Amino acid sequence: MNLPNKLTVIRLLLVPVFIVVYLVPEALSMHVPVYHVLGTSMSLVEILSFVIFALASITDFLDGKLARKNNLVTTFGKFVDPVADKMLVNSALILLTVDGKIPVVLLIIMVLRDTLVDAVRFLAANHNIVIAASIWGKAKTMTQMVAICLLLLNNPIFAYIGLPLDTILIYLATIFSVFSGINYLNGSKEFILESM
Repeated sequence: MNLPNKLTVIRLLLVPVFIVVYLVPEALSMHVPVYHVLGTSMSLVEILSFVIFALASITDFLDGKLARKNNLVTTFGKFVDPVADKMLVNSALILLTVDGKIPVVLLIIMVLRDTLVDAVRFLAANHNIVIAASIWGKAKTMTQMVAICLLLLNNPIFAYIGLPLDTILIYLATIFSVFSGINYLNGSKEFILESM
């Protein structure tokens, strides 16, 4: 297994760690310290969740960059990398929605888009074709990751100046989700029609 694929696997393994760190203290009614920094309040749980999520997000950037630079692009990477992204991002989106930081309708749109894209990928795989992420899909993932980082830390710095950048970015990510979903459908009409 090459280095980019190892980074993808690490990202997959960080997903349950992220979920446990985010949920366990509240589930066990643990006292968690709260810090007032960068114009907002953030708990130790939010800070640790941010660190884990940010590390996992960095692996996404590195695995793709290393794979392309060193000609290490593999079928495994093309298939598992987007799955790891979705597991990480959708887990965070669900947790943040439960906490009331993201409107439910945005979560539904983004999860439905991911389900649709997974179905298209499955149909393409039945024709021995691996569909790599599109520019819209990459823009969606990047915007989601930045928005989630800001949401986890309660919009640091920007809260101080009254700019809801976390909210703006999560809405923008939803728009990118819709465009990328449409893009995948348009590029896969033949697989869909043949499978009907």
